[in-house]
Amino acid sequence: MFGSLRGRITHEHEDGAVIVEIGGVGYEVYLPLGARGRLRPVAEGEDDIFLAIHTHIREDAFVLYGFSSFDERAVFRLLLGVSGIGPKVAMAILGKLSGAEIALAVKRQDAAAFKGISGVGKKTIERLLLELRDKNFPEFEEAMESPDALPMGDHEATVLSALVSMGYKRAEVERALASLGPRGEESVESLLRETLAALA
Repeated sequence: MFGSLRGRITHEHEDGAVIVEIGGVGYEVYLPLGARGRLRPVAEGEDDIFLAIHTHIREDAFVLYGFSSFDERAVFRLLLGVSGIGPKVAMAILGKLSGAEIALAVKRQDAAAFKGISGVGKKTIERLLLELRDKNFPEFEEAMESPDALPMGDHEATVLSALVSMGYKRAEVERALASLGPRGEESVESLLRETLAALA
């Protein structure tokens, strides 16, 4: 069983898998959609990245799923505990929503948050909200409040939507926007540049 990997990504596949090379051995790891752009080096000037690993074993396969943090992996495992949700669907959910967003949606019983995700239909959403509503998400308690913390104007909403479509997590973009404070009559382009700088 693998708990985590630290190494250099040498190859990326179109299906979301990457090859992480460690000591001359390449490990094939599947990441949530858009996660590659959010991975950060373990130290400045290094190519090595860190991945929390979930090992999934079937009769015909031994698959590694990678996440940017142990908290994100914990949410993946909670999703796997929901009836009818397997690794593929759980990864699709985490490709669209951050752990904090999932926790918030469950807390609010917000079915709309999960609409449009591949493999996630109405009945799956209902089961997810029902089976996870009594689960604790302690690692995301602070972030769960963030969506209400920032009053969104038109420019902020435009920047948020643009960056989420680029693969950034909604919660991290909201935190970056909040860190900029009130911006006055600033253009969307200028706000986008400043938000990207805050995310760097």
